[in-house]
Amino acid sequence: MSEVMKPRDRKVKILATLGPASATPEMIEKLMRAGADAFRINMSHGEQSDKVKLVTAIRALEQRLGRATTIVFDLQGPKLRVGNFAGGSAVLKEGTMFVFDDSPVPGGANRVELPHPELFAAARKGDRLLIDDGKVRLKIAAVEARKIGAVVEVGGRVSNHKGVNVPDVLVPIPALTDKDRSDLQFALEQGADYIALSFVQRPEDVAEARKLVGDRAGLLAKIEKPQAIDRLDEILALADAVMVARGDLGVELPPESVPPLQNRIVARARQLGKPVVVATQMLESMIVSPTPTRAEVSDVATAIYDGADAVMLSAESAAGQFPIEAVEMMDRIGCTVERDPVYAARIHFTETVPEATAADALADASRSIATSLKTGPMVCYTTSGSTARRIARERPPVKILAMTASLEVARRLGLQWGVHAVHTRDVASFEEMVAKAKRMALRHGLAGANERLVILAGVPFKTAGSTNVLHVVRLVGDELELHNQNSG
Repeated sequence: MSEVMKPRDRKVKILATLGPASATPEMIEKLMRAGADAFRINMSHGEQSDKVKLVTAIRALEQRLGRATTIVFDLQGPKLRVGNFAGGSAVLKEGTMFVFDDSPVPGGANRVELPHPELFAAARKGDRLLIDDGKVRLKIAAVEARKIGAVVEVGGRVSNHKGVNVPDVLVPIPALTDKDRSDLQFALEQGADYIALSFVQRPEDVAEARKLVGDRAGLLAKIEKPQAIDRLDEILALADAVMVARGDLGVELPPESVPPLQNRIVARARQLGKPVVVATQMLESMIVSPTPTRAEVSDVATAIYDGADAVMLSAESAAGQFPIEAVEMMDRIGCTVERDPVYAARIHFTETVPEATAADALADASRSIATSLKTGPMVCYTTSGSTARRIARERPPVKILAMTASLEVARRLGLQWGVHAVHTRDVASFEEMVAKAKRMALRHGLAGANERLVILAGVPFKTAGSTNVLHVVRLVGDELELHNQNSG
C-alpha cells in the first residue's frame, strides 16, 4: 500500500519550477515534502527529452505518496528578439539613432537585425521599444517597410538574441510558434495537467490553443502583456486558469501599476471560480541567499491575503542555490498568514456572488454552515471538478476534500485553493458516498472524533455539474475505532 501523504496545513498552493537545481527524483521528492503542491516544467529551456525524466519522476512519486500531483507545461511563446551583433554585443548610447532592419548581417552600435517583419507593419512613430527586460529603452522616430529608426532614451549593452518588448503595440503574431506547437504536442503526450500559454494578447490566442488541446489538459493563460488586460474578461472566459506573470508585465508597464493590476486579476479570476497563480520574483533573493528579504516575504503574504489560489517559485527552485529552503519559506509564509485572525476577513474583500443555480447556491450555503457550526472539512464527490471549484471560490474556513474517480480531475485540482484531491473508486449510491467521505476524511487526517463533515454531491452520480445535495454528518466513536482497526 502506498504512503498517504498528510494534507498541507495551508490552503494556498505552491507551484515550484523544476530546472538544473531540482531535476533529480531525489530533489523533486524533497521539494514535495517541503511543501510543493505542483510542478512547472519550463519549455523555454532544455530539450524535450530532458522533460520526460521529470514527468517520470513526478508520476512515480505521485503513486508512491498517494497524492495526485499537478504538472504545468509552460510554453515559450512568441518572444521577439534581436539578431546577432559583430563580436556578440554592442553598446547603444543615449541620444543616438539606432536602426532595426531585416538584414541578417551582424549588427553594431548603430543597427541590428529584427527578424520579425510583422513588427515593421504594426509599429508607429512614438511607440516604445524595450530591450533586455527594459534595461535599454528606445522610442520610435520613423517606420519604413523594412526598417525602424529609434532614438535611444536609456542606453546600455545589448547582446545577441536579447528580448524585445513593444508595450504600445498589439503585434499580429501567432499565439503559438512552430516550437510551441511541437512542445504542446509533446506535453499532451506526457500527460500534462495544464498548458501555460505565454504572451497572451487576445482571447483568440486561447481559442487557438483550445482547438489543439481540447479537453486533454487545462489551459492557463499568462497575463504579461498590457493588451491582455484590456480583454481580461474575454480571456478568462476561455481559459481554465490564469497566471499573473509579473516579469514581462512589469517591463511593459510602470512598476507601480503592477500591484493594482495583480489585485484586479486575482479578484476577477476568483469571482469566476478560475484558479489564479501569482508568479515571478516572489523570493528572488533566495536564488543566492538562504533567506529572503522582508519585502519579498511581504510580497508573498500580500498575494495570499488577496486570496490567490497559488504562488509560484521560478528560478528560486529551478536554478537557485537553495531550492528546498525557498519552498519551505513559502510554506511557512502561507501557514503564518492563514493563521492570522484577520486573514478570513481579508480574503472575503472580494465578493463572489453565486449564480442562480442550485450548485452555486449550495456551495455558498455550505460555507455558511461550515462557519456557523465550526465543522471539519467540506467533502465533495466530483466528476468534472466543478463542485470543488465552486466551493473553493467561496473560500470556506475549512479544508476541502474532493473525491473523484478521475485521476486527471484530481491532478488538475492541485492548483485550486484549499482542495485536497483524492483519486478513489466510483460510488453507486448516496449512502456509499457518505460512508466513503467519512473514511477518506479519517484516512487523510482531515477530521477527528465528533467532528461534522459538510458533504456536497450530485444525484444521480456520474453527471457533471449536477450538484444538488448538501448533507451534514458527524464522525462518531465507533467509526473512529473501526478506522483505527483497519489502519492497524
